[in-house]
Amino acid sequence: MLRNALLYLGGIFLALGVPLSQAQHDMSALKPPPGTHVALIEFADLECPMCARQNPTLKDASAKYKIPLVRHDFPLGEKVGHIWSFQAAVNARWFDTQKKGLGNDYRDAVFANQMSIETKDDLQSFTQKFAQQHGIQLPFVMDPQGKLAADVKADQALGDRLGVHQTPTVWIVTDRSGGAPPYVEVTDYNKLYTMLDQVTAETAQTHARK
Repeated sequence: MLRNALLYLGGIFLALGVPLSQAQHDMSALKPPPGTHVALIEFADLECPMCARQNPTLKDASAKYKIPLVRHDFPLGEKVGHIWSFQAAVNARWFDTQKKGLGNDYRDAVFANQMSIETKDDLQSFTQKFAQQHGIQLPFVMDPQGKLAADVKADQALGDRLGVHQTPTVWIVTDRSGGAPPYVEVTDYNKLYTMLDQVTAETAQTHARK
């Protein structure tokens, strides 16, 4: 009986286009920011080469389709040899607090210069230079109370609940309800624009009927 029930549920999820790995996780957080209909949600590691490679693609898609790119921290850490990824995420959070958009500028700069950042000392030097270029004085201690680190860990926990296990992990999300799931994972970035064409058109039609 249990086996048949699991097979039945698996068939439903596959029919809806939802991978079984996602069906086992809480995907309710995959929705666009309030006031928007479509968005890109990304979980990334600043030390991940593939994240750096796809960053321009995601930024360009966000600009072309005029949709938000919602970035979440998912540093994989030393278990995969990423020795400075967590600190880089904390640094980006600190720059977020200084000026709107500056944290994302820092993330973009880290991705663009990733190959030249090998150690934690390299990251510190790079971060100091970035701050100077933007007229900002770095504090002696970046995160004295650990709040920024806690925010990064909260993103990691969210990623775990969503079943994230690699970076980048990116979804196109919509505010549609009923029918097909309101999210689709991007697994082939060469097809990103085609996927966005389809999703934005379907979402526009849905809202036009309301």
